[in-house]
Amino acid sequence: MPVEFIGYIGNHNASETIARKGPVIDLDHIAAAASIHESAGFDRVLFAFHSTSPESILIAQHVANNTRKLKLMIAHRPGFTAPTLAARQLATLDNLTGGRVAVHIITGGNDKELAQDGDHLSKDERYARTSEYLDIVRKEWTSETPFDYAGKHYKVKQAFAAVKPQGLEGIPIYFGGSSDPAIAVAGKHADVYALWGETLEQVAETLRNVRAAAAVHGRKLRFSLSLRPILAETEDAAWEKAASLLSRAKALRGAPGTERLIDTNAHSGNGPQNEGSRRLLAAASRGARLDKRLWTEMAALTGASGNSTSLVGTPEQVAEALIDYYDLGITTFLIRGFDPIEDAFHYGRDLIPLVRELIAERDRSGHAQAAE
Repeated sequence: MPVEFIGYIGNHNASETIARKGPVIDLDHIAAAASIHESAGFDRVLFAFHSTSPESILIAQHVANNTRKLKLMIAHRPGFTAPTLAARQLATLDNLTGGRVAVHIITGGNDKELAQDGDHLSKDERYARTSEYLDIVRKEWTSETPFDYAGKHYKVKQAFAAVKPQGLEGIPIYFGGSSDPAIAVAGKHADVYALWGETLEQVAETLRNVRAAAAVHGRKLRFSLSLRPILAETEDAAWEKAASLLSRAKALRGAPGTERLIDTNAHSGNGPQNEGSRRLLAAASRGARLDKRLWTEMAALTGASGNSTSLVGTPEQVAEALIDYYDLGITTFLIRGFDPIEDAFHYGRDLIPLVRELIAERDRSGHAQAAE
């Protein structure tokens, strides 16, 4: 089965180890990141969503205008745009870009952040709203006649979109969220279920749960895993690099522009609110190095506020570790580095071609992926 690689384009050059300098929307950085990702062989790039950040769909449109084939994955939070309008916005951009659009549905797990946009629903209510939202979005994309919809959160009369997705697969819906309500909604709506870089045991458990949720609706999903690979010419050098990155991240804690990268709740005694972060911290509590080369110390430092676990080693070693996840059923890898530009270049040169070749060899030899 072919493998998909997704990168990440931020609005400026920053990470847990790099303090932001310059404008919030750094056009030079965005242009460089787009060029590097396209030439490096990434299939898509993610544009993140946050209650205080530039609007992801507009940044994605700018990148599409400055690339030829790079596909887009636009993080989108239900509840702040009417689902009928969101469906038309995404379908319009899909047509303008020749079918390059995908959407990553992020319901949101931090009450404080959601309140910044005026959302005060409980987690269960938010996921119920997301399910209705996606019901309507799908109908807007597929219905050839006007339709009515009556739910608790949304009611529309004679809704219809003249613009439909152009891509052959429509607009793929990627979906994040590790709680039970999230998995239930993913089983009904997602095309690709996305999770953070957990241990092999944790990933296998999650895939079983999501597959069971999808089976209730007679559906099968694909799966995506997010990681922060750390590469070097030798294994020792790679671990030294990881230690250096951790030291830099510690030094930057509290610096302007890093607030979003630290979950203060995780260190308050109450723990983080979202289940994905809890699962990463549970893994981190078992040790700094797990499985073959899963590194958890950055997740522990930041409260696992996002994609923060790494595979550490030579390109060959990291590729082999990615294959272990592929064998479980992961067919998409979202990889981004702590140095956004330089790491994307090295991934394209040293890691992505190697993983593709290893998977092609396994497919040629008839090595089966984990049964669905």
